[in-house]
Amino acid sequence: MLSYRHSFHAGNFADVLKHTIQTLIIESLKQKPKAFVYYDTHAGAGKYSLFSKYSNKNAEYKDGIEKIWQKNNPPQEINTYLSLIKDLNPSETLQIYPGSPLVAHMLMPKQNRLELSELHPTDYALLEQEFNHLRSVNIKKKDGYKHLKSKLPPIQRRGLILIDPPYELKDEYNDVIKNVKQAHRLFATGIYAIWYPVVSRHNIERFCNQFKNSGIKNILRIELNIKQDSNEYGMTGTGMIIINPPWKLAQQMQQVMPWLLEHLKQDQQASYKIEQIVNE
Repeated sequence: MLSYRHSFHAGNFADVLKHTIQTLIIESLKQKPKAFVYYDTHAGAGKYSLFSKYSNKNAEYKDGIEKIWQKNNPPQEINTYLSLIKDLNPSETLQIYPGSPLVAHMLMPKQNRLELSELHPTDYALLEQEFNHLRSVNIKKKDGYKHLKSKLPPIQRRGLILIDPPYELKDEYNDVIKNVKQAHRLFATGIYAIWYPVVSRHNIERFCNQFKNSGIKNILRIELNIKQDSNEYGMTGTGMIIINPPWKLAQQMQQVMPWLLEHLKQDQQASYKIEQIVNE
């Protein structure tokens, strides 16, 4: 099924959380001079015009990045992420939002490699257009999990794996668990960042419990709920499961999350959580 286009959702509150965490992880990896690899199993188009017909259909960015990108005095832990957005939008108008591959490319030193996978033909073409001139970026039109496992373990023995599926099909949650466990057996020291939408609380708690019982150690959960859980259609929250998180990540997000909640919440039942679901 190839109907999903992230351009409908670019810059929404889920992207804000995901890319804030992605930025902090990459900045942590850069603290050591050794090279590392970035893997993106569902890379999307690379970057998005917020004036496109797709982004403007629901204008989700207006409840996400637009609410915070020009706020004064944000927590210092989110400054690098916000600086990326401002670099792409030098005028006072928010026009462009980066996908996770572009976030990684803008932050990573030139000696490091990006491994990107995307199956949607239109997004794959846009991804190639964005990066095909760069020798450090390898783009494949193939199943992201298969491409990932074919490249593990990396020679560098350091890396971030971002897994960001659309969860349109009922089996995708189980696919994530299965493929993460397989990848972890090949590359146990890698940092895995797995995004999830909060639509059904029952499904999310089941998903997180599967990670808890996976046999994998050192798993952090970070979740932002902009409104109360609901049985109606649409996301009420978003979260990330991080395996082998940088040691400061939970502390950094403790500074960021109250600020994000303040500016992105849509009702008084909005909340966040930062919890170590499996210890080291």
